[in-house]
Amino acid sequence: MSALNVNGREHTIDADPGTPVLWVLRDMLGMTGTKFGCGAALCGACTVHLDGQAIRSCVTPISAAEGKKITTIEAVTDGSDRVGAAVHKAWVKHDVPQCGYCQSGQIMSATAFLKSQPRGKQPSAAEIDSAMAGNICRCGTYARIRAAVADAAKALA
Repeated sequence: MSALNVNGREHTIDADPGTPVLWVLRDMLGMTGTKFGCGAALCGACTVHLDGQAIRSCVTPISAAEGKKITTIEAVTDGSDRVGAAVHKAWVKHDVPQCGYCQSGQIMSATAFLKSQPRGKQPSAAEIDSAMAGNICRCGTYARIRAAVADAAKALA
């Protein structure tokens, strides 16, 4: 049995300690906003926050998440997270999604990046590209992603 804090709620999970966080979220807790992409931490579709840090949930075992706070796309885009709300609003403004499959991971990475920035700091295009480099978009909406992250940073300043 594992005790996990997901989006501020405690859950007792009956699963092998090596089970990836992704499968607990999707299959046991019904939180399907976090996507399965590659299963090898290469694409970023499964990105969630673990104590505020962006991690790949497809390779992170639940044993590594015990005693920590897991935050998923459901909590970041529900309007209660100031940074997540700014990122989500910018995503819509810049019409970022095309197929949309990678977007929850993209938003999670962008939110973690902007939360790590000093308040009011405007990241450069190169800094945004570097922060988002671990997230693959098969549709190639990288210019819109960069614009949305920059716009969210301005809105948060």
